[in-house]
Amino acid sequence: MGEIVRLSLIVSLTAVAIAAAIAIPLAALISVARFHGRNILIALIYTGFALPPVVVGLFVYMMLSRSGPLGMLDLLFTPTAMILSQTIISFPYVLGVSLAAIEAVPTDVVLQARALGASRMRAVYMRIREAKYGIVASIVAGFGAAISEVGSVLLVGGNVQGETRVLTGSIMLETRRGNFGPAVSMGLILLGLVFLVNAGLMFLSRPAGSGSQRMRQEQL
Repeated sequence: MGEIVRLSLIVSLTAVAIAAAIAIPLAALISVARFHGRNILIALIYTGFALPPVVVGLFVYMMLSRSGPLGMLDLLFTPTAMILSQTIISFPYVLGVSLAAIEAVPTDVVLQARALGASRMRAVYMRIREAKYGIVASIVAGFGAAISEVGSVLLVGGNVQGETRVLTGSIMLETRRGNFGPAVSMGLILLGLVFLVNAGLMFLSRPAGSGSQRMRQEQL
């Protein structure tokens, strides 16, 4: 059980970290950019919320299979393949919620930062800081989507005992065997892990002063 829990956390946390590292700067860029087709791009990002995980798993499987373009890497049925799949699944959540949070920040924040002598990039950074609660929410949403999905990890991971078996795959396996007690126990463990990770993220993002005070302190 300990190995299953450990692998579940490693796969999902790594996937969300990769998604956040790409999605949050991209959300900031989209929030300040003005270009033809911007609204269509944003609509496509939010459409990603409804992307079926099993379809993502199928795509990754086709890419990593021996007949696929990345077959030579021999990554199918490995934790790396599972991380790749969960990264794709969590990416729209992190990007979409972060974008909404950043765009909800009043433009006065950017104007005030520029008035205090901040560069354009510095002003954008301040806007991201003001949206940190929404960004934390995006990471929480992405992590929840990653760690709770089943079809994708089963396709690309194979649910191999001791190698690619995670909590969701174990729950499905025990349910099919009629072992409802262990399945329920693992479900409760899964919920507990999600709660602990979310609580940790909220703790790390606790208030440390108002945005205007921070801007003044940074300018001093």
